[in-house]
Amino acid sequence: MIDSIRERRTIRKYTSEDISQELLNSLLKESFRASTMGGMQLYSVIVTREAEMKERLAPTHFNQPMVKNAPVVLTFCADFRRFSEWCNLREATPGYDNFLSFMNAATDALLVAQTFCTLAEDAGLGICYLGTTIYNSDKIIDILKLPELVFPITTITVGYPAEMPDQVDRLPFESLIHNETYKDYTSSDIDSIYEYKESLDENKKFVEDNAKSTLAQVFTEVRYTKDANEAISKNLMESLRKQGFIK
Repeated sequence: MIDSIRERRTIRKYTSEDISQELLNSLLKESFRASTMGGMQLYSVIVTREAEMKERLAPTHFNQPMVKNAPVVLTFCADFRRFSEWCNLREATPGYDNFLSFMNAATDALLVAQTFCTLAEDAGLGICYLGTTIYNSDKIIDILKLPELVFPITTITVGYPAEMPDQVDRLPFESLIHNETYKDYTSSDIDSIYEYKESLDENKKFVEDNAKSTLAQVFTEVRYTKDANEAISKNLMESLRKQGFIK
């Protein structure tokens, strides 16, 4: 168990110990006390425990090993379907088939996901966020049989830690804070902010291994390229249309 959130780190390797249903339910129930838009609780959580389902989900997360190795995989979804169905049954006409409603529900889902992660780590579990969920949302929608107005936002693998990796660096505190209004960055500000990150041996090796000149080039030309971002964006918009959030 970590003593402080200052010590937290992402855990990708887990022991074979299972998470009891009682503990999982307790953590989820507590996380559902997170802030929510208008008290509507615009989210649902798909709990995956079966090996067969993990096998099906793994390719959508680029076959990252923790998807199959974690005892529990949680997919947090933006969900306006439940609330809309309630409206329909109560002689009220829902108007939530639009992008604003998607954003509200996505915010709800992320608030719950982060609250769950904080509670899980406090209980001695390790977690890993999977940003790949929105990359392959169309496939995840089909696998999890998500109906209209339900959309996968993030996936969390969770289990008892089998590793204690080094913490990943963070930008300086003062570089992220803007008092009263946004203060744009000068070139010297940027140099100062990223100096430490660029000086780390692992990041220097990252640059060398990818045959680049700067760490920024690794991000723009290898990890998160313009072409990939545009292709994923197109797929994301198509999935949002399929799920009824964009007309």
